[in-house]
Amino acid sequence: MNLYQHTIKNEVKLSGVGLHTGHQVNMTFIPARPDFGIKFQRIDLEDQPIIDADVDNVVDLSRGTTIEQNGARVHTVEHTLAALVGMEIDNILIQLDAPEPPIMDGSSIKFIEELECVGLQQQDAQRNFFEVPESIFYRDKQRDVEIAALPLNDFRVTVMVDYKSPVLGSQHASLNHISDFRDEIAASRTFCFLHELEMLHKNGLIKGGDLNNAIVIVDRKIEENEMEDLARLFNKEKVEVKQEGILNNVELRHNNEPARHKLLDVIGDLALIGRPLKAQILAARPGHAANIEFAKKIKRIMQESPDANVPYYDPKLPAVLDINEISKILPHRYPFLLVDKIFHLDDQQVAGVKNVTFNEPFFQGHFPGNPVMPGVLQVEAMTQVGGILVRSTVPDPDKYWSYFTGIENFKFRKMVIPGDTLVMRCELLGPIRRGYAKMRGQGFVGSDLVCEGTMTAILVKKES
Repeated sequence: MNLYQHTIKNEVKLSGVGLHTGHQVNMTFIPARPDFGIKFQRIDLEDQPIIDADVDNVVDLSRGTTIEQNGARVHTVEHTLAALVGMEIDNILIQLDAPEPPIMDGSSIKFIEELECVGLQQQDAQRNFFEVPESIFYRDKQRDVEIAALPLNDFRVTVMVDYKSPVLGSQHASLNHISDFRDEIAASRTFCFLHELEMLHKNGLIKGGDLNNAIVIVDRKIEENEMEDLARLFNKEKVEVKQEGILNNVELRHNNEPARHKLLDVIGDLALIGRPLKAQILAARPGHAANIEFAKKIKRIMQESPDANVPYYDPKLPAVLDINEISKILPHRYPFLLVDKIFHLDDQQVAGVKNVTFNEPFFQGHFPGNPVMPGVLQVEAMTQVGGILVRSTVPDPDKYWSYFTGIENFKFRKMVIPGDTLVMRCELLGPIRRGYAKMRGQGFVGSDLVCEGTMTAILVKKES
């Protein structure tokens, strides 16, 4: 699994037809900054509203997963989201000029192929995994669905489907490594039974349906006149049924292609949690409704975890800026260089670390016998982290000083003592104007917020 966030290197565009709406649609994938997440944008609507890929935005599950925000909807998002999860893309904007992504061939592979053409870009931010802390279970007795998430330092998915159909039978599919998604899962197409096809058509759905973008499983005997009706429905001269019970002689890409597609749907729907997962997912007879309820349950647990708002920091990963690189940016030196590492840096946020040890010179005179890091030095450390963010906004940071001109509403909530790792995050509260930058700063030790406040800085060019 990738440990750093990724986006794509350049924009990429594709076109097609929406499965249920039947609308022609142009779809553009656009690179995005770290921590942006996955968002859709309806550029065909007034004000071009943005819809976050968030499980709390799900509004309809009649045949796919539909999300809505700011008065705008996007239908059938699961295949697109599965492609992004499979490629481990964290940050991207997806623009649409219609209400539904193109169905393509009914799988995720066409999205992946287009995204591969432009390639991925690693970003200066660690991925914020949610590691399932204990087993999570979901059951829908009415639909006979069971889903579980078990603790695992990886991401694996196993799916079982059983429609009690003599044609389809019971099938299993597994994904043991996310790197196998492209070759093992992505090309598996959506499917439905013939009786579902008739119901969907009567309810005004599958307007973009075609025998090239779905597997139709024939679960009953079809009369000749029905064959003719189906041919007219799909604009075909004729349709046939294979001995295996698949309409129009479609060749399955895998013997268990339906189960693999259900696994694809599970991955796409769980993407709406908003963070990459570390868990073993086990799903029996899943569907979109159950997937979304399960995703909501995981998100609630995630939001209730003590580190939900703490910057994700893995000390085992290499730094975005180590102490040598920090020393080239900041003018401070011993004993006033109070940043040891930067592990996240984008155009809006920065996060860094100060390792507090008893060898700090200030502990000799500050509360001898009761070593506590002075609050004023916590502020200084945070302003140095913020200074790196402010300087990163200019092309020649070595030619500027960053001076802090104001501190507002600063609060110290817990003591910082030797042995603590002080994790600091600063975020711009607005655009930098005339060199002035206003930031919100927070300091954490473990999952505890120890200090926070608002700071103002100004960039001043050095005299030549």
